[in-house]
Amino acid sequence: ADSSRLVLAPPPATAGLISTDPVKDAKALLRYALPIHNTPIRQVQESLESISEALRIPGGKAFGPIGRAVRNAASILDRETGTITKALVKERQKQGQDDLVLLKQKLSELQAVLGNKDKNDIPVLQQECLNLVGDIEESMVSGYPFEVPKEYANLPQLKGRATLQMDVKFSSPREDNSTGGRMVIVVDGFNAPLSAGTFVDLAHKGFYDGMLIQRSDGFVVQSGKPESGEGYVENGQLRTVPFEVMVQGDKIPVYEETLEDNGRFNEQPVLPFNAFGTLALARAEFDTNSASSQFFFLLKESELTPTGSNLLDGRYAVFGYVTEGAPLLKELQVGDKIERIKVLDGLSNLQAPKAPVDA
Repeated sequence: ADSSRLVLAPPPATAGLISTDPVKDAKALLRYALPIHNTPIRQVQESLESISEALRIPGGKAFGPIGRAVRNAASILDRETGTITKALVKERQKQGQDDLVLLKQKLSELQAVLGNKDKNDIPVLQQECLNLVGDIEESMVSGYPFEVPKEYANLPQLKGRATLQMDVKFSSPREDNSTGGRMVIVVDGFNAPLSAGTFVDLAHKGFYDGMLIQRSDGFVVQSGKPESGEGYVENGQLRTVPFEVMVQGDKIPVYEETLEDNGRFNEQPVLPFNAFGTLALARAEFDTNSASSQFFFLLKESELTPTGSNLLDGRYAVFGYVTEGAPLLKELQVGDKIERIKVLDGLSNLQAPKAPVDA
């Protein structure tokens, strides 16, 4: 069977307003995808993220907008500490408050660096601040936001997030004589519990360890197909995962239908194909619910529709992003080996399959 299950074809052309530039940073996408509703912390996040754009301004002109962004973030934090603290869930209150103190400290450091007019130190401190903002936001997530339909109880489900480490060994040294590398991946069960669940389950079982990279064409890097068959076989049967996509504004994911089939192709998924290293399940082109163990990373920015959505959005199930080491994807070639995909954090969020209940 052909190892490449992913076939890319554009949906019908749609007319619409040109949207603003989509968010392309993996960590920012993951922050926005958290099921929280706290305006002040989101305002702090947006202020700090705006620094990236300002850093592109040549010379000293960047310092004005960067300074305003930092002052704005600091003043919101001071003014709204109570509103932010109140939104922290009980068991994460202490951690969240400690992160808040640290964030205020890092913002002061950022202001000091701005005073020295040194652009080089700004991105590092900006990312440290944003990582803390992300941690604070995660401390606001209360329970699990929806009930996964009961008919999927026989599949592993990730009720939260997990962090994984993927180690790859090159089949031959690359130009810089490197023999392999490592990436960190965050998968999001808040928005894709079945897709993320199957990936974490198989990674934890060691299913992917020793597997080769099976496709690398400058557009995607793909793996996950066992030597025989199309996916993961359990009790003599291929375990398949239904198509799953959470649409912005919805309470639960759309299952078993692409947004195109659903008549919603103009709507935005919570986890879009915007970032280099977006991770999704591969499937047969004409069978929406045929995903099993095969996965792919997106390398190339796909052509955008007039509304600013990606041609892959709503057609393949995104469940995570590479958050560290993404440049390694450009190096990967067919025949390189996945030495190991190890779950670093979040395994406790994996809910084991339950036996189907007889009617």
